[in-house]
Amino acid sequence: MTHATASLLILLLQLMFPARGRHRSAGAHSAVQREDAPRLVPPRAPVRQPVLLRGEDSYLIRPYVLTPEERQERRAQRGRRRALWLAVHGYDAGPRWIHGVEVVG
Repeated sequence: MTHATASLLILLLQLMFPARGRHRSAGAHSAVQREDAPRLVPPRAPVRQPVLLRGEDSYLIRPYVLTPEERQERRAQRGRRRALWLAVHGYDAGPRWIHGVEVVG
């Protein structure tokens, strides 16, 4: 039974994946080199010395770490956005000081 299964499997694989193209025989000669044929020589790339990276030049720092000034600015921006969103929905939660003048609400 194993032989029948194997032969059926081989037959199916040959039908699904037929051999394509011609295959070179083992006794074939390699291509003949002619003396007057131009030779393709790739141009040599200049050798560069490796550039060492300094820590100051690299952007591989943690961008999520904020300075206290950046943290304060983001908190203020978040407050302004929240006040604007609440104002759109009819709630007065805006800043109490606008351009140095106290706003009475």
